[in-house]
Amino acid sequence: MDDFKRTYLCLCKEAGIEPQECILKQLHDGCNENLRKRLDLSTQSLSVDTCAVLGKVLTNDIVFTEILLCDCMLSEEGAKLLLYGFCVNTTIQTLDMKGNNLRAAGAEALGKLLRHNKSLKNLILEWNALGMWEEGFCIFCEGVRTNKCLKRLDLRNNQINHQGVGELALALKHNDALEELDLRWNNVGLLGGRALLCALQQNKTLTRLELAGNNIPSDLLKAIEQAVSHNSDCQTTLRESRSRSKVLSNEIQCLKVEKNKQFLNMMGVIDQQKEELTRSSRNAAMQVGQLQEALTEKSSIINSLRAKVQMTDAALTLSEQKSNNLKELLEKTKLENFALKERHSKELKKEQEEACNREAKLARELNAANGKNMELKNKMDELERRCKVQHDQICHLKQELVNVTAEMKQRIVQTEERLEVEKKRFKQLLNDSEVLRKKEVEHMNLQMQENEQCLQDRIQKLENIRIQLETELSHLKASVVTHRALAEEELIKMKNQIRLEEQERLVSFEEKLHLVSQSRDECQNRCTMQKQTISDLQAKNNKFTFEVEGLKRRIEELTQELSGKDQEKVAEVNNVRVELQEQIGHLHAERIAQEGLKEKISALERQLKVQSSNHRDAMLDKESEISSLLEKVRLKENEIVRMKEDEAQRASFLHNAIISYVHSSPYGAQCTKK
Repeated sequence: MDDFKRTYLCLCKEAGIEPQECILKQLHDGCNENLRKRLDLSTQSLSVDTCAVLGKVLTNDIVFTEILLCDCMLSEEGAKLLLYGFCVNTTIQTLDMKGNNLRAAGAEALGKLLRHNKSLKNLILEWNALGMWEEGFCIFCEGVRTNKCLKRLDLRNNQINHQGVGELALALKHNDALEELDLRWNNVGLLGGRALLCALQQNKTLTRLELAGNNIPSDLLKAIEQAVSHNSDCQTTLRESRSRSKVLSNEIQCLKVEKNKQFLNMMGVIDQQKEELTRSSRNAAMQVGQLQEALTEKSSIINSLRAKVQMTDAALTLSEQKSNNLKELLEKTKLENFALKERHSKELKKEQEEACNREAKLARELNAANGKNMELKNKMDELERRCKVQHDQICHLKQELVNVTAEMKQRIVQTEERLEVEKKRFKQLLNDSEVLRKKEVEHMNLQMQENEQCLQDRIQKLENIRIQLETELSHLKASVVTHRALAEEELIKMKNQIRLEEQERLVSFEEKLHLVSQSRDECQNRCTMQKQTISDLQAKNNKFTFEVEGLKRRIEELTQELSGKDQEKVAEVNNVRVELQEQIGHLHAERIAQEGLKEKISALERQLKVQSSNHRDAMLDKESEISSLLEKVRLKENEIVRMKEDEAQRASFLHNAIISYVHSSPYGAQCTKK
């Protein structure tokens, strides 16, 4: 609403016309929430220039959806300019132009509006004269034919004859958007009614047609009503079918989704079964291969066992060394994480202290600026009070002058009356009375001159005092301007400092983030290396366990097959079994140690996750603090701007008051005359 008002005033200023008070009042009243989207200019007389400006403003307006221009008695040119402005508008939905006596140019403009506008849904044109000019009404009907969004059209009392209704019927044959049409109190007649009935045979969207007061026969009216009711029934059935089709499409979509889920589940089950079959086939093939290898390698098993035992010892020593190296790496990572935590905590504390100090500095500077402003306000009030006192004294002296002159006039009149009476009564003493009268007149003139000279001296003194006050005011204005300039410079400096500090903070935060990301990447790389080593160890362990199980099976088979051999071989086999059991025990111990390492690695991963989450929280807190500081700075800038505007208004008021005082004073009047 404020943007609309601002653009309206700017365009009025550019066009060099005065904005109409009725429009400004309507825009001011329209700030209410209930009327924010409605512009009511009914019964207001709008000039052609105002219509041109409103048309320009409403071309790009996105506020008003309902515009009322009832009984405005618009001229042809004004209506054309307004309607051309509505052509490009994309938010208007209702336009009421009732009782504007629109004629040929208005009908052409309305036709252009209906051709180009894509948002208008309700158009009210009651009490106009659109049907009197056939060419203009034909253009209007062409716009109705091409329009695809208008739902309701009111053409009551427009003097439309049967030819105009024929053109409108041709337009309705091709229009599939209009739902309500009001043609009451026109001159439709029999031919127009037949044309409408013929149009309703093709138009299936018009559900309401009002034709009262048009001299149409009753049977034709009934046929038109039946066609309209048939259209309304068709529309209701279409709506119901559309709603049902939507429901059915939603149900079909749900069924498709469920079937897709079931199909995916079935495919997953089939894939699992295939994987289980492949695994079982692989296991069976491996078992067959193992059995074949066991049968072929019976003779060389005993000699290979000793070599394998030696290899397992070497592998155990290597695994112990690797486990020790992993422990050292874990301790180093713990120390590095602890150091990073302490460093981040210290940096956060320092930044919080710096932010508090800056806020305190800003508060102190604002308090100092407010104190200076209060002192300047007090000085201005004192000067105004002095000016008022001097003005009262000057008025009092003027009143005294008037009173003294009146008294002198009264005395002169009294003396003249006395002299006339003395002339009539005492003709003999004429010379003496004349001498006395001359003396009295001279004495009175001297008194008058003395009084005038005293009053002039007082006036000069008061003028000197006024000049001194004006000089003091000019000095105070200069001091106020200098203080204001200094305050603005200080504010600019503070803003630049704050911006530089914020930029430095952002750079430091980016560097810290880069360092933290690097450390995180290093930790992740180390974790991946540790995971790889653990996976290698697990694979080796699995290989060892698999080999041990195969060896156990082979030993059992060999013991069964070689039970009938010599006692020496049995003793050697027993020794080999004992050694293998010891190796198995060592391997179990190593497995337990590896599980402990796995638990430690998982604990470290959890600690890393906790640290990363804490770091993210700290970064979010920092960002929120930065945003709050920026908001405070913006509020302080707005307060400073508001204070500047208040000071400028006060200075302008004081300047106007001094100018009015100077013009009202007698010295100012003499200067203006000169």
